[in-house]
Amino acid sequence: MEQRKLKIRDLTLRDGQQSLFATRLSQAEIDKLLPYYKNAGFYIMEVWGGAVPDSVMRYLDESPWDRLRSVSKEMKGISLLSALSRGRNLFGYVPYPDSVLEGFYKEAIANGLNVMRIFDALNDIDNVKESIRLINSLGGIADGAVCYTVDPKPEAPAEKPGFFGRLFGKKPVEPKKIFTDEYFVEKAKEMERLGAKIITLKDMAGLVTPLRAASIISKLKANVKVPVDFHTHCTPGYGLAASVMAIINGVDILDTNIWWFGGGSAAPAIELVYLFAKKLGVELECDMKAVGEIRDRLLVARESLKDFDLTPKPKPFDPLNDKLPAEIEAQLDRAVAAAKAMDEATLLDACHAIERYFGFPKPNELVKNAEVPGGMYSNMVAQLKALKADDLLEDAMALIPMVRRDAGLVPLVTPTSQIVGSQAVSVALDRRKGNPDYTTKSNQFISLVKGEYGHTPVPVDPAFREKITGSPVEKPYDVSSYKKPENPVLEDLGGAKLASNQEEYLLLELLPTVANGFLRRRRTEEFQARQAAEEATRPAEEVKEEAPAEPVTGPTLKAPMGGRIIQVNVKPGQAVKKGQVILVYEAMKMENDVVADRDVTVKRVFVQPDEVVGTDALLIEYAD
Repeated sequence: MEQRKLKIRDLTLRDGQQSLFATRLSQAEIDKLLPYYKNAGFYIMEVWGGAVPDSVMRYLDESPWDRLRSVSKEMKGISLLSALSRGRNLFGYVPYPDSVLEGFYKEAIANGLNVMRIFDALNDIDNVKESIRLINSLGGIADGAVCYTVDPKPEAPAEKPGFFGRLFGKKPVEPKKIFTDEYFVEKAKEMERLGAKIITLKDMAGLVTPLRAASIISKLKANVKVPVDFHTHCTPGYGLAASVMAIINGVDILDTNIWWFGGGSAAPAIELVYLFAKKLGVELECDMKAVGEIRDRLLVARESLKDFDLTPKPKPFDPLNDKLPAEIEAQLDRAVAAAKAMDEATLLDACHAIERYFGFPKPNELVKNAEVPGGMYSNMVAQLKALKADDLLEDAMALIPMVRRDAGLVPLVTPTSQIVGSQAVSVALDRRKGNPDYTTKSNQFISLVKGEYGHTPVPVDPAFREKITGSPVEKPYDVSSYKKPENPVLEDLGGAKLASNQEEYLLLELLPTVANGFLRRRRTEEFQARQAAEEATRPAEEVKEEAPAEPVTGPTLKAPMGGRIIQVNVKPGQAVKKGQVILVYEAMKMENDVVADRDVTVKRVFVQPDEVVGTDALLIEYAD
């Protein structure tokens, strides 16, 4: 009998570094790794999409297109290259019209992309169908991903029950299950009917338990004809055991990371999967010797990420040459026997013992209880650290389930994970300041509750929608209202246009806030290069003494939360009416309007676009 084979999708260069290191792996480090990847023989390498287009511009000041081209040049014809797309949201945080989707997919495939994994944060099929059609029509491979999530824990009776208390009554009864196996299977079948060539069970929070993995994967295999992929994370402690169950139940493709970028809030390490595959008589379709060469180089890459390294390193391990101690061999055998016997408790215990021996992080109970994805967790930590508000993490994490329920029980995957996470931080700040919950609301949270992101799994309470948006009526996103962003002429930089070509303009369409700063820096560099000779010959200008700063005497407006100024809508001397938007700032990747709380006249403006400010930073002074 021919040995069963398992295809591998390597996530190291995208989801692995996003989950563990807040997407800070530079192009220089990736370029050093690519020669070693050529011999690995991975079926698919995930290298793009997700947070990459945003983060490489925002934090590394690098071009997303250069990253895709660089990887494609090295890996073309060796491994399929994949990216993660948020369907109607692409790689951004708002819905886009079909014209933007087509432009971006066309450019991505032209630059070497093969597989686009397409999901919708709400599992709203209407939000993925056009992406599936476009990817197939442009010569790519559409991978339809169903986002796994769980039903809320039963809400305890209270004097003022929440939405689910109102929906199901005050009696302490189990509410109707929403996220059943059949729910996920039906979503998968719909995607296959639309043309998906791969179906992925996307467990972004690592909440699929081993028994649930066995149940759903086996049902997917029985109900769809295309290959089935399993994607999970190890954050709550289920990832490795659930992957073993997925293998036993016939999964075709498994998502893994390489040792130094695996485990913790990322997907399982391929080295541990290899140990289990050997026990199960399954052959991994990759060259483990080449994987070892990548592993050696990845340790150096991880050292370059030490400022964002939130987890302890596992001990070194080479599965081809290192002999396992007898007790770990016994735990592997124990885990396999438990998996085949559907003994979840023993399987988990054995897998945790194996991970503990190698030094992988123990299950994160905070993440497990809050039901959040690993990437969301690491990004929240990184963002709060940047805001100098690290002490808010536990409070914000504890608020996530409440915010999620209020918003219609949305699965937590980008962009909804970012929206809910950012809103939880804002509620935590509101409470610290003694303000009512939801005093501070991001524009994206308002849009989510309004209905602009699509249909939520559970309807939003109309009273809550009215509280957040001003109207109890659900209003879907109107693609006809989309306005293409301007591509302004930068007079201060020699009259150059902000976006110099089509691919740069696509960045401006997709991520206008971050692309604006990124592209302006590129034009500034070009302008300065042109002016270098002239500047060198100019006589030095006389330095003038600055007048002492005028003291602040009038009422002031301060930043509710640290972030970056996007736009300022007022100027000195301007009369402003109550409720008028004074400025827009970005915090936790979400846009927030700051409005006047009364009729005022602006005396001074202390900030300008693209400036980074801290919490309570002085923004505006009003006239007395």
